Amino acid sequence: MTEDVNAFPPGVVEKLKTYVYRLIDPRNGETFYVGKGQDNRVFAHIREQVEEDDPNNKLKRIRDIHLAGFDVAHVIHRHGMDEKTALEVEAALIDAYPGLTNIAGGFGSDYGAMHAKEIIQRYAAEPAVFQHKAMLISVNRSAAGTSLYEATRYAWKVSPLKAQQAEVILSTLQGLIVGAFIARAWLPATSENFPGREDVPGRVGFVGEEAPSEIRNLYIGKRVPDEYRKRGSANPIKYSWR
Repeated sequence: MTEDVNAFPPGVVEKLKTYVYRLIDPRNGETFYVGKGQDNRVFAHIREQVEEDDPNNKLKRIRDIHLAGFDVAHVIHRHGMDEKTALEVEAALIDAYPGLTNIAGGFGSDYGAMHAKEIIQRYAAEPAVFQHKAMLISVNRSAAGTSLYEATRYAWKVSPLKAQQAEVILSTLQGLIVGAFIARAWLPATSENFPGREDVPGRVGFVGEEAPSEIRNLYIGKRVPDEYRKRGSANPIKYSWR
């Protein structure tokens, strides 16, 4: 019988370098998280202690698996990579497994899975020229199953002081600006401030409305300028000002 493996021996760690792994729910075989790491990162993830009220969907899934009497399964999907290659592989797998509990879309998510028509639309579009202090929010992963406004406004790890400087909030989808909103207030991401949403400690959301047509016409359908879409940045938030 094969013994359970809870850590990589030192000699193996050296050969692994950076790797990309998938966490799998053994109850249905579903991949629910894709991650990147070195050393024993995958095992640390599997053994994470989960509090009863933890809002993180990945940790909730791990807790449910443990409560059902199972261990989280995993696959080391690719190893022996440098950091840059691992980021590319991680992002490709995030695209390939819809419904993951990953919060961020991964490295270069603006370059992820698209139909050829979408690629033509994006690269043929004129680049936006910012006439306002614009906060750009990538909704690549949050737009599915909800309105564009809801996907854009909740819940982000940003400085409320800086966010309040934004004159317009622009929703971006794979490099194309698809929405424009005016934020009236930035509030802690709690169910009290945003009824029907789960608490997300350390994050904020905004209350506002769609931008006036004269502002929408300036930006919607335009391409995010290349300098705001640097490959290697997994941060879904960009600013048109410093």
